[in-house]
Amino acid sequence: MTPFGARIRALRDAKGIQLRRMAADLHISAAYLSALEHGHRGRPAPGLVMQICGYLGCIWDEAEELKALAELSHPKVTLDTSGLTPAHTELANRLGRSIRELPEEMVERLLAVLDGR
Repeated sequence: MTPFGARIRALRDAKGIQLRRMAADLHISAAYLSALEHGHRGRPAPGLVMQICGYLGCIWDEAEELKALAELSHPKVTLDTSGLTPAHTELANRLGRSIRELPEEMVERLLAVLDGR
């Protein structure tokens, strides 16, 4: 599941909206919306993100959060380390190999480091 998918699913559930109803109202397939929620599709187009924000009644901060989450929600990431140090390339490769085995608390710590916390 992607950060964007998790968030729209939580918002939809909190409002008691069924996936099929939301998909129909947005004129997209239920399969596509489900794939977005489960992280089986790439980033949604900015227009769709804005449609979803409007549909779910997101206000300024919430809409900005959803836009940012959509940008961070590509489930298949490619890293280009050309021109960087060997250590950068090693880190990228090792992270790629082991990311599925990282415990959630380690992921949170790494995110905190990247956020400068």
